[in-house]
Amino acid sequence: MRQPEVERRLVHVTGAFAPASHLLGVLTWAQLGLALLACSLGVALLEAGRLSGTLDLTVFDRLTREYEEENVAAYALYVVSVTAVVLAFQPRVAIPAVLALAIADPVSGLLGSSDLQEVKQGYVLLATFGVATGLAGFFVPVPAAVLCGLATTFADGVKPSIRGYVLDDNLTIPPAAALAMTAWLELSGSLPAPF
Repeated sequence: MRQPEVERRLVHVTGAFAPASHLLGVLTWAQLGLALLACSLGVALLEAGRLSGTLDLTVFDRLTREYEEENVAAYALYVVSVTAVVLAFQPRVAIPAVLALAIADPVSGLLGSSDLQEVKQGYVLLATFGVATGLAGFFVPVPAAVLCGLATTFADGVKPSIRGYVLDDNLTIPPAAALAMTAWLELSGSLPAPF
């Protein structure tokens, strides 16, 4: 695996610091949401500068892929997606959804990239499912955790496109995982009152 790919995976894992900051009592859930909202605004400014050509940082060359040169970069989609999930869902759902992106997705990437394939290899999908399900199992009942794993695996393994624009898994994994868990928790009557 090329060095920039490993670096991108390491950056992915740093996203686990967001839920960890809440779990360790460093930030309340509301404070985490505000911090992520500020990060999203900062990322929007960085991307506006990068895409307009007024901001050219070396880190962009190392951490963005060639196809992102004229599109919103994956790191920005990552931050916006995590922010949306933290703001929209309860911690017991949002935390495993964020961890699915921060941990299960880079594991999948290290095992095998599917940049040129529509669907990833079976063993990669199985690993993604196992990691996402295992992480979710710490926060939600097993059926909801399994749905988290399935949603994460689908969002990671299949690259849908809309009018030629590929929906990056950095954008789709957290909401897909959160919605899947929430659906089961709602149907089973085990979703507590919001916040």
